[in-house]
Amino acid sequence: MAEIEIPYSPRPWQAEAFDNLKRFNVLVVHRRAGKTVFAVNWLIREAANTPNGVCCYIAPQFAQAKRICWPYLKEFAGVIPGVEFNVSELLCTLPNGCRIYMLGAENPHPLRGLGIDAAVLDEVAQQPRTAWTQVVRPALADKRGRAVFIGTPLGRANLFAELAHPQTPRPDWHTTQLTWRETGALAAEEIEALRAEMPKEEFQQELECSFDAAIKGAYYGDAMAAAEREGRIGTVPHDPALTVNTSFDLGMHDSTCIWYSQTAGSEVRLIDYDEFNNTGLPEVVKHLNSKPYNYGRHLFPHDVKVRELGTGKSRVETLRELGITAQVVRNIALMDGINAARNLIPRCWFDRDKCFQGIEALKLYRSEYNEVKQVLSNAPLHDWTSHAADSFRILSVGVDTTRKWGKLDYSHQERGVVA
Repeated sequence: MAEIEIPYSPRPWQAEAFDNLKRFNVLVVHRRAGKTVFAVNWLIREAANTPNGVCCYIAPQFAQAKRICWPYLKEFAGVIPGVEFNVSELLCTLPNGCRIYMLGAENPHPLRGLGIDAAVLDEVAQQPRTAWTQVVRPALADKRGRAVFIGTPLGRANLFAELAHPQTPRPDWHTTQLTWRETGALAAEEIEALRAEMPKEEFQQELECSFDAAIKGAYYGDAMAAAEREGRIGTVPHDPALTVNTSFDLGMHDSTCIWYSQTAGSEVRLIDYDEFNNTGLPEVVKHLNSKPYNYGRHLFPHDVKVRELGTGKSRVETLRELGITAQVVRNIALMDGINAARNLIPRCWFDRDKCFQGIEALKLYRSEYNEVKQVLSNAPLHDWTSHAADSFRILSVGVDTTRKWGKLDYSHQERGVVA
C-alpha cells in the first residue's frame, strides 16, 4: 500500500511507547491521556503493513466500541484512498485487503476461526478473562500476531492486573505504567480540580493508576477481601462424603454459570465453578454429569419456569428430560438477594484454582455509576461479572448459613419440581 500520511501527531508519551513496543504490550495509563487514540493508530499501522490480514479492537461492550473507538477509526483511517467502512458490522477494510473489526468482549466469538495479526483490548480490567485466553490469544498463534492491552486499574482481581504485574519475566512482553505526572497530558490546574472533586480512591485509581485503590460501588469487595485475609480462598478439595449442590444462572444468548458447593455444618464450600458461552442445556448437563460428584440439589432462578415460544416448553421441563430436577428458589428483590450473598460470604470457603473466574467476578461485581449525576445507581452494572454474581445470589437465597437449605416457595409444585 502506498505511503499515506495519517493526521496523527503522537504526544511525547505515545511516541515513546511506539518506540518500545514488543509483541505483547500492556499500557496502564491514566484517564484522558489518549490511550485509545494511540491504540487505534497502532492498529491502523499494523493493518497497513499486513495485506489481507485481520486486526481487531475489543472493548468491554460492543456499544463502547461503537461509541468510543469507531469515530477515531473513521477519523484517522478515513484519509486512506479506497478505504471502506461497514457501519452495521463495525468493519473497516483497507485497500490492501486487511480488515479491522470492532467487537465487544461480551461476544468475541465472531473471531473464532480467524487468524489475527493484531489486536487491541481496551479497558481490560472490565473484560472476562476468557475473551483473551479462549478467543484472542489462540487466534494470534499461527500468525504470531501482536497485541496491545490498554486501560486503567480496577483492583487486582482481573486479567489486566496480572498482565501488568507478571510473576515471571516474559521477553516478548512490555509494560508501561504512567500516571498524570509522567504524561503531561492534563494541565496542573485540572489535576488539582479533579483531586478536589473526586473521592480519594477514585483519583488514585483513575489518575495515579493504583491497583490497590478501593473499587467504587463493589457489592462484595469488603467481604471477599476478608475471605482473602482469613485464608478462606485457597485449596478446598471435594469431599466425597458430602453431596454437591449446584446453583445456576441460565443465559439465553450469553453466559450460563454454575457454582458447585458442599455444606458442612455452618460452612459453605465452593469447590468448583463453570461458565459456558452460547452453549445449549444438553451440553451443559453432559458436562455436569462428567464430573465425579454425587449431586444433591440443583438451584435455579424463577425464570427457568418461563416457556419458550418456539417449543412451548419451559426449561424446567427440558432439564427434567435431561435428568435434572430443578429446585427454583424464591423470587425476591434483587437487593435482598445481594444482601443474602453478603451475609453468606463470611461462611464460605473458595477453591482458588477451580473457582478463579467466579472469585474474580465476585470481587468486581459492582453498582453502575451514573456519570451525569455523579452517583452510584441502585442497579448493578451489567458486564462479565453479572452472571457469576447472579448464580452466587441464587445459592445465597437457596441455602441458609446452617446445615439446612433455606426456605423455598412450595406454592406451585409441578410433578416433583419445586416452583
